[in-house]
Amino acid sequence: MARKKLFNKREKVADPIYGEYSVTKFVSVLMRRGKKSTAEKIFYGALDTIEERSGQKGIDTFKKALENVKPMLEVKSRRVGGATYQVPIDVNDVRGDALATRWLVEAARSRNENTMKDRLASEFIEAANERGSAMKKREDVHKMAEANRAFAHFRW
Repeated sequence: MARKKLFNKREKVADPIYGEYSVTKFVSVLMRRGKKSTAEKIFYGALDTIEERSGQKGIDTFKKALENVKPMLEVKSRRVGGATYQVPIDVNDVRGDALATRWLVEAARSRNENTMKDRLASEFIEAANERGSAMKKREDVHKMAEANRAFAHFRW
């Protein structure tokens, strides 16, 4: 019997322009100090910049970037008999989307372009082409999981 009370998940709100839940989530992660309208301007401006630069639809590039950055494996610390092992585990879809979103925003913030709109657009384009800082982060996580494959039997 579960000791904790089960909670009801909130209803997802779709993005008003594209009707995508992933866009709403991305804008929420991008937002700072509750300035949602500013975060939306930055995000939609980045999609417009992508369309100007590459000629492709901005939302398609965003979806491809998010899909490319999403990790399949990660490592979790498990304590077994006094030793701590990094055990590789599969990443579920919700966590994968959350990690990919966080990594894309973090990578965009660390870039050197003038505006956040340009940084975000550049990071989306690079991630869609399987390059960039966010993709490097994903590759590092996968390498770590691959290196610790010997401890996979500690998964439970």
